[in-house]
Amino acid sequence: MTDTTTSTSDVEFGRAEARTAHNYHPLPVVVAHAEGAWMTDVDGSRFLDLLAGYSALNFGHSHPRLIETAHAQLDKLTLTSRAFVHDQFADFTAKLGDLCGKDLVLPMNTGAEAVETAIKVARKWGYQVKGVPADQATIIVASGNFHGRTTTIVGFSDDEDARADFGPFAPGFTTVPYGDLEALEAAIDATTVAVLIEPIQGEGGVVIPPEGYLRGVREACTRSNVLFAADEIQAGLGRTGTTFACDHEGVVPDIYVLGKALGGGVVPVSAIVADRDVLGVLKPGQHGSTFGGNALACAVGSTVVDMLATGDFQRRAAELSTLLTERLEAMVGHGVLAVRVRGLWAGVDIDPAVGTGREVCEKLMARGVLAKDTHGSTIRLAPPLVISEEDLAWGLDQLAAVVAGD
Repeated sequence: MTDTTTSTSDVEFGRAEARTAHNYHPLPVVVAHAEGAWMTDVDGSRFLDLLAGYSALNFGHSHPRLIETAHAQLDKLTLTSRAFVHDQFADFTAKLGDLCGKDLVLPMNTGAEAVETAIKVARKWGYQVKGVPADQATIIVASGNFHGRTTTIVGFSDDEDARADFGPFAPGFTTVPYGDLEALEAAIDATTVAVLIEPIQGEGGVVIPPEGYLRGVREACTRSNVLFAADEIQAGLGRTGTTFACDHEGVVPDIYVLGKALGGGVVPVSAIVADRDVLGVLKPGQHGSTFGGNALACAVGSTVVDMLATGDFQRRAAELSTLLTERLEAMVGHGVLAVRVRGLWAGVDIDPAVGTGREVCEKLMARGVLAKDTHGSTIRLAPPLVISEEDLAWGLDQLAAVVAGD
């Protein structure tokens, strides 16, 4: 007899798909509860989260300290807009500025907003400080980049899914191959105001540049009086075993672009952080965001910075990186073509003979593990930094079984 039982997850997934535009292609799971590194769906099935909201959940789901902060703030004040100052703002901006070693902080909400803010600040700095002629400022970006989804940002993406049918696009961007320092240096000219790159390309499949590349970018920018803007939205805030991915090469950019984990998985929080000689070019009325720097965001963000200031989460990512690296490298030649690991973050290139990245993720889901594919044959792993060694090992066991065809 054929089993025609439909699960609650199936029903809820169908309802969601029926009334939403298809900007994502989610796995057919409907999560109802989550804690730490584990999620539970509406049918009560448990799943190990190896994605952590694309690094927005570095501290795991429902971290007690972050939830306590959010609950306390919800009872007092959530939003004033930046028309007024609230009592959480000064602490958040001071703490985040200190974490970055910079003078000023400009809070926004989403990563794309932070990138757009960095672009605007870099251009304004270029005209007012560097002396670039009006409307001629250019910014150098890298191939394979992913900085967000606004029309400006997708205009300098080389991902056709992101670009197609969204033009015309804004001028002012020069693309060079990622990791190619000579090409970047050759592209710098008198109109260049900034180099905007991800120190590790997340959406591209956790692509790590050659050793010395970030130092070379820093040196080239300094020589040519160009701002170095580092998009640390996915790579930063403990993910790679250091506070920032740039720390692996001892590099300090002129502008940190931050988001995702800054909100602790509770509320969207982003920011750019820079010294006064850069961010000071903005004057009242020239840029803003109604929800940017709201009281709830600042309260949660302050606690996130406090947690990072201990160094515990960075050390945890660095320690677990050894297990992640060893286990993934053992899969190369056994259903996996190549792996790239930095901290608790990995790109895994699946052998096409095994299946697509999507198919592998679907098989992992059937085994109680959630991950996500990118660019067809690659899957990204970004477990919460609070994951236990035992749970991580179990999740990697499931991946090894899937790619081996078990």
